[in-house]
Amino acid sequence: MRLTTALALAITGAALPMPLLASLLVPLLTLLPAAAMAQSYPSRPVTVVVPFQPGGSVDGVARILVQKLNETVGQHFIVENRAGGASGTVGANAVAKAAPDGYTLLVSASVHVINPFLYKNVPYDVVKDFSPVVLLADGPLIVSTTPSVAANNLKDLFELVRKDPQKFTFGATTIGSASHLAIELLKRDAGLDTLVVSYKGTAPALTDLMSGQIHLLADPMLSSLPLAQGGQIKALGLTSLKRAAAAPHIPTVEESGVKGFEFVSWYGLWGPRNLPAEISDKLQSDVAKILAMPYVKQRLNLLGFDPIGAPADAFAKYILVEMAKYETIIKDAKIKLE
Repeated sequence: MRLTTALALAITGAALPMPLLASLLVPLLTLLPAAAMAQSYPSRPVTVVVPFQPGGSVDGVARILVQKLNETVGQHFIVENRAGGASGTVGANAVAKAAPDGYTLLVSASVHVINPFLYKNVPYDVVKDFSPVVLLADGPLIVSTTPSVAANNLKDLFELVRKDPQKFTFGATTIGSASHLAIELLKRDAGLDTLVVSYKGTAPALTDLMSGQIHLLADPMLSSLPLAQGGQIKALGLTSLKRAAAAPHIPTVEESGVKGFEFVSWYGLWGPRNLPAEISDKLQSDVAKILAMPYVKQRLNLLGFDPIGAPADAFAKYILVEMAKYETIIKDAKIKLE
């Protein structure tokens, strides 16, 4: 007997065996609290943890998102920069250990799912201890050199490196980051064995690139584009297959001499494990509407990002595909666990 029929009979006074009535009503009653929770969510402040310092690309994406959530959903969302540990593990761990009620969320980048391949003691499982909510955006990196290098494209730079390899050092903003893996991929494709120095953040890496201490760096447009536009670093290519609207003068890495090269950094929203589906669905719906706004698209494009808005199931599958790709790169590059 269908539940709706049973309820109709009960309302009209028709007799139903109590065990049957109970078995039909229990599923309905168990749905009510979850539905009510989603309908009233959020009813108190929601902490959106960014596991890095303010000013970076993850922080930039998170603040655009939170600003619009507060304007459309209500003044409930706050960004909390909780940096520390290896590549954001302190902030991510706080979210992994939080109650799965939707009031503690994580905005992070692809490095979040790279960490397990690089660090032995990550205090959580990036797949099992988090609930993917929405894939927010992705964007290319700018591959740049120091202005004193006599090369205007990657092909010419790599020829200089082959002629005098001891003169050149490459850099990465942090170990295992998209910056690091992109440089390792470029090395592999070019057949180079150049030393890569991993920094503890974007600022020191860019400082050393500007001063000529390192000679190649891949970094998101948010932090590198202003320096390239000011002549403090020399942009050689974007790691996407098409030029960016925010920097149409910068060629792609393929145009700069490395055929078929593509590597993007991506950004996502997660909750703790067992986040109720109703909360996840509401967040995804609200965020998707925000990412479709012309103003938000424009803001993200200016920072070098393309909005996506893929829902939880698609995001979860994407994570597994990306993790397999990262594992291969790390093994091929012989990047050691720390």
